[in-house]
Amino acid sequence: MPNAIIVIPARYASTRFPGKPLAEIWGKPLVQHVYERARQARCCRRVIIATDDDRIARAAEGFGAEVALTAGDHVSGTDRVAEVARGIEGELVVNVQGDEPLIEPASIDAAVGPLVEDPAIAMGTLCCPIEDVGELANPNVVKVVVDREGFALYFSRLPIPFVRDQQSGGMRYRHIGLYAYRREFLLELAALPPTPLERAEKLEQLRALEHGHRIRVVMVETASPGVDTPEDLERLRTMRPPGR
Repeated sequence: MPNAIIVIPARYASTRFPGKPLAEIWGKPLVQHVYERARQARCCRRVIIATDDDRIARAAEGFGAEVALTAGDHVSGTDRVAEVARGIEGELVVNVQGDEPLIEPASIDAAVGPLVEDPAIAMGTLCCPIEDVGELANPNVVKVVVDREGFALYFSRLPIPFVRDQQSGGMRYRHIGLYAYRREFLLELAALPPTPLERAEKLEQLRALEHGHRIRVVMVETASPGVDTPEDLERLRTMRPPGR
């Protein structure tokens, strides 16, 4: 595996859960669990927590993480990660969400894999099968449709594809918001203006598709549970802590 730089964007001012990165679970701040699991990825050379908040920065430095203080006006995690990428050297940059304390290190490696195997691939992400029918109608569960070569055709909060004839069936896939980039492509993408579909769906990855770029989507078995709300955190607290 190559040496990839993993960046974990962490905002304090979350609308649904202010201070989320510092919320304690299993005896540690949420973002510390993400950091420690990211470091276990085989592709990992360096892990950086990117934040615009001094409280998060102090906490991250307290558990030994490298921190990059970023601007406070970024509209997406991609833009925050790109700011960090401008000041570092390395071919591959991985954006790992800061609210997934059970992220699988192997999933990070899976997203990076296609970029290693094919120099023409500039961006990769993940998906998994949707097993729970209720997730299809949930706009917080992003769906993805891929072509025969595993590249994304579209992402949506709606249940896509629409299955007109239920007998034809077909598996639907949940998008997992972890991204691997070639550094130069990430900087190019962040410099592009937001696009109509990106604004409509509030999905930053659509910017790449609307500008004609391809995104390789790798299938993994399941998505790790994320934390969007305090209720999500309470549900996780009922689970066995990782490593026990």
